[in-house]
Amino acid sequence: MLSRLWFGLFLVAAVAALARWLIGGDETVFAAIVSALFEMADLSVKLMLMLFGTLTLWLGFLVIAERAGLVDGLARLLGPLFARLMPEVPRGHPAIGLITLNFAANALGLDNAATPIGLRAMRELQTLNPSDNTASNAQILFLVLNASSLTLLPVMVFMYRAQAGAHDPTLVFLPILIAHFASNLTGLLSVAYMQRLRLWDPVVLAWLGGGGLILAAFLAFLASLSAVALASLSSLLGNLALFGIIIVFLCAGAYKRVPLFESFIDGAKQGFEVSKELLPYLVAMLCMVGVLRASGALDFALDGIRWLALHAGLDTRFVDALPTALVKPFSGSASRAMLIETMHHSGVDSFPALVAATVQGSTETTFYVVAVYFGAVGIQRVRHTVGCALLADLAGVIASIAVCYWFFG
Repeated sequence: MLSRLWFGLFLVAAVAALARWLIGGDETVFAAIVSALFEMADLSVKLMLMLFGTLTLWLGFLVIAERAGLVDGLARLLGPLFARLMPEVPRGHPAIGLITLNFAANALGLDNAATPIGLRAMRELQTLNPSDNTASNAQILFLVLNASSLTLLPVMVFMYRAQAGAHDPTLVFLPILIAHFASNLTGLLSVAYMQRLRLWDPVVLAWLGGGGLILAAFLAFLASLSAVALASLSSLLGNLALFGIIIVFLCAGAYKRVPLFESFIDGAKQGFEVSKELLPYLVAMLCMVGVLRASGALDFALDGIRWLALHAGLDTRFVDALPTALVKPFSGSASRAMLIETMHHSGVDSFPALVAATVQGSTETTFYVVAVYFGAVGIQRVRHTVGCALLADLAGVIASIAVCYWFFG
């Protein structure tokens, strides 16, 4: 599926470029496409180098946690739940603990920690995969949940709004969480449908229900805070959790008499091995993204949506926020640029800017996640991964628009 999708998007870009040339008279479009190809190839190398340092750091600490027994402990704790969601993964398998750590890091917005842990989890799941190049059910569920955005503290969105001069940078906090929940739930339900998972199992319902109650209580507490207190708490929790994880790993390792420095070096070496395998996948995906943007295909899609909304008699204010939604599955940096442009063009507290900020906080860079996570283990046939992940993104975008009309009119 990924091969056909990759080829199809290149064809879409080619058609859009021909239309701009033959109909619009834009003779520079092909130069822009070629320039985008080289720019994206260069960006791929830069991203790989950035990931190299991050992976080396966090996989070093992760080996300490594994040898101290923390990952096995998490695996045993969550064994009953994952036995239902990922029946092909044995109870107590290290992948379960790593998946839990990855979800926790994502929820706190700790991308630097979440990605290396997630890649290690994907490699552990690959040891159970009977195929060398086809994604297993467990790998698909893990990736779709990652690609449906798990962040509960969207600190970066608050920062962008604050930099743009928003009076209340955290105004979109609750809308983001609601849209985020819609995205997560859609991702889980779509994979459960494709894989025939029994979500109504009492154990699954107990875990999900208990987690939902804890989350609701946490959200109620956050909703009672002032904007200043909420922004401060978000920043504090993120940084405290990041450093706290490191200290917990080190203290547990010291208690179990793990050779800390030697274990860190062993893990860092794994980071190097993982990093060097990612570059071809990053080049392939990011070059496709660059061509799609430079060809004007995304602009054509936006104009088409605006035309449909007008003829359907709908309010079209949300359309100005859609550039962020259209590019988010392809590129995090592009969607951030679109968000910032929307805030500056329409006003940081305008309706389009609020919708764009909500979309930015509740959706994920699906194709980048697919390239990085599956690229790390050499998976080429992704089966229903992309379809389920994009459906979750669509749910997040629709929920973002709906909840912003509810909150902000």
